[in-house]
Amino acid sequence: MTRTQTPNRVRGTQDIFRDDQRRHAHVLATFERVRGLYCFERVDVPVFEATDVFARSIGETTDVVSKEMYTFPDRGGDSLTLRPEFTAGICRAYLTEGWQQYAPLKLATSGPVFRYERPQKGRFRQFHQIDAEVIGAAEPAADVELLVLADQLLRELGVEGVTLQLNTLGDAETRDAWRAALVAHFEAHRGELSEDSLKRLDKNPMRILDSKDPGDRPIADSAPDIDAYLTAEARGFFDAVTAGLDAAGVAWTRNPRLVRGLDYYRHTAFEFVTDRLGSQGTVLAGGRYDGLIESLGGPATPGVGWAAGVERLAMLVGELEPGRADVTVIPESSEADDIATRLLVTLRGKGLAAEMAFRGNTKRRFELAAKSQSRSRLIVTAVRHGSAGQPNVGISVRANHPHEGGDKQIERVLELIREEFVVNSLLQKPLGAQFDAVIEPWQI
Repeated sequence: MTRTQTPNRVRGTQDIFRDDQRRHAHVLATFERVRGLYCFERVDVPVFEATDVFARSIGETTDVVSKEMYTFPDRGGDSLTLRPEFTAGICRAYLTEGWQQYAPLKLATSGPVFRYERPQKGRFRQFHQIDAEVIGAAEPAADVELLVLADQLLRELGVEGVTLQLNTLGDAETRDAWRAALVAHFEAHRGELSEDSLKRLDKNPMRILDSKDPGDRPIADSAPDIDAYLTAEARGFFDAVTAGLDAAGVAWTRNPRLVRGLDYYRHTAFEFVTDRLGSQGTVLAGGRYDGLIESLGGPATPGVGWAAGVERLAMLVGELEPGRADVTVIPESSEADDIATRLLVTLRGKGLAAEMAFRGNTKRRFELAAKSQSRSRLIVTAVRHGSAGQPNVGISVRANHPHEGGDKQIERVLELIREEFVVNSLLQKPLGAQFDAVIEPWQI
């Protein structure tokens, strides 16, 4: 008989389990807790959108749109795309769902995103992001709020060695003047630029500043800085952001080469960067996108946001202890199984994490319980006692880890049992120290 070949995991995807899953869940749980402290509302948007949502917002000339998006026709002939990021979908929802009435909005989300790129350390084709946005607020305070949120998140995750790099992209007048100066500079070196940079020169010259080609770097590094073209309004906006960060105690450093190529980006651009992930050092990045919603067909609407890769953050989180039960319930015989199940329901209903050692014979159950990392063991034994000859149920609770509060755990478990069941105190004494309580069968 021919054995069926098991399909392999698709390249660029991952099965997240055990240690990896603990770190992954820790990042998400910490994000949910911290965004709550800042009163950011949770929002969830579709995993796929009309392709135009991303083509317009990310830019037709970017690598994400031209090379990395998972785009496909549906059965109705519409072009759909799996989301490569969150901001575009959130801005689409802001327009189509009438969320303008709630502006300014502070929104947060998380989930899988998709990009067809070469898998490498911390980078997958299906990966996960956390995302925070403020829509409808043009004030520098919105930028500060997001940056302070990001800084606290990283600190509470215990991520060390991260630097906030900050730059200004100015207002529309600033960008136009700076763009003209950059085009003139790069045109003067056209013969020395790489093929990719020549394409960018015609469509998106600011992206040449990001070029990784060694031949482009001297030209990019000698390009004019934006500071010479900042309007008074743009300079005042950046000064207000940095003053807010200083007041909040958030350390930052200026990176005048940090840019965003698309025209709808304005003012603040930022990245939190670490040297612990090699060349993939950015762990959280974002900026102000005051022209994005307008590019999607809406009115001019200010916006600022950031996103971070969960996998990269998880790689920077320290070792986490596996979760363990408060109580392991051990039924010593089949006669004790039903009451053991009832006890499990009771304990879990009262907020205790409880599991049952139910595999194999009694000896095997005790072996499994001994290996358990639970704080205490609750042993359930059928006791032949009483004139009717029916088994009562004896309950004994023992601490697995008394030095970690196991004894207090015993007291709590017994109190919960007494609350739920009428314990026959007359039977406790003659049975001695063997049991902590005995329950009669009619009370089950």
